[in-house]
Amino acid sequence: MFNFAVLPPLSLYIHVPWCVRKCPYCDFNSHEARAAIPERAYIDALLRDLERELPRVWGRTVHTVFLGGGTPSLFSPEAVDRLLAGVRVRVPLAPDAEVTLEANPGTVDIERFQGFRDAGVNRLSIGIQSFDPEKLQTLGRIHGRAEALQAAEAARVAGFENINLDLMYGLPRQTVEQALADVQTAVAIQPAHLSVYQLTIEPNTLFHAKPPVLPDDDTSWEMQNQIQDLLAEQGYKQYEVSAYAKPGYECRHNLNYWRFGDYLGIGAGAHGKITGTQGITRLWKTKHPGNYMEKAGTSAALGGIHNLAPQDAAAEFLLNALRLTQGFASSLFQERTGLALSIVEESLRLAETKGLLNRDHATIRPTELGRRFLNDLQVLFLPETSRHQTRFVAHG
Repeated sequence: MFNFAVLPPLSLYIHVPWCVRKCPYCDFNSHEARAAIPERAYIDALLRDLERELPRVWGRTVHTVFLGGGTPSLFSPEAVDRLLAGVRVRVPLAPDAEVTLEANPGTVDIERFQGFRDAGVNRLSIGIQSFDPEKLQTLGRIHGRAEALQAAEAARVAGFENINLDLMYGLPRQTVEQALADVQTAVAIQPAHLSVYQLTIEPNTLFHAKPPVLPDDDTSWEMQNQIQDLLAEQGYKQYEVSAYAKPGYECRHNLNYWRFGDYLGIGAGAHGKITGTQGITRLWKTKHPGNYMEKAGTSAALGGIHNLAPQDAAAEFLLNALRLTQGFASSLFQERTGLALSIVEESLRLAETKGLLNRDHATIRPTELGRRFLNDLQVLFLPETSRHQTRFVAHG
């Protein structure tokens, strides 16, 4: 059923599962570092994990690397240098590879940033979330406004040009004016990229157990509209639901996700997606850091593996690609899924009828209405068996 003329680009995701403190909104696989982080043992485990993954991707070049978490900036520059050197020995890394490291403003300074840059990191993603002291306290962040501003300045002084700032809106009891003030502060720093997410309440989080009072849907939609207008005026192009970039600074790693590229995932709880001659495989590693370090490099470190059925591959492609504001080339569907576009023709027509989608012979893209009610658009492409099992909430 699957027929691939060419394999998609390959990325590498490396998960660092430790934080100083678990945020009440976070549902990622992260753990508070109550003692010294076992840097050496964990990097040894990551490299064993990578070696075991190599047969899945023999001969393929890695185009982007992303160190996510958790808080990767808790690792010393020496540890990051050892890790990236180990990656280069084991996989062909593109000469212009984008190498991103996530950083928490409460864990970095100029010297640390310079060390990361010397290790080969060329893109920083700094988790600001807000510049408002009250909102930062509500979100459980370990930094304040001053630390956020200092971290952004330190990154620039250390020589980084490709800097992303993470912000959130729709925060507890936040007004439209407060949300815009955060974005205006970020714009004054002039980062190359901004990720601006709406806060959502996820299961298995403190906010889910004790829900805060959030802005209503209309207020959140107004926040999003005004944020979009402000960033457009300042030269930031919105290329995905929550991603804005100066020209040429779109996040290549995330674009590979959204365009249904392949990626190796190493680290506790890391997920991967690999295309082969027989189809598309998703796999993930065991989540607990101690258990992972003990088993990394063996089959016991695998938390699970799943081969996608054709309908699932089609749905997953569209769930990702429809997040892109400019949509995608029609030909990309067959290239990345190995399937004829006709497999989703009925759903495409229905989406057009509802005014959620535009398409021509070359491009498929969500309409303004489709972007506003993205979940309603995406659900049209889920296999029938999944539609009744999934709850979707329309966001701005």
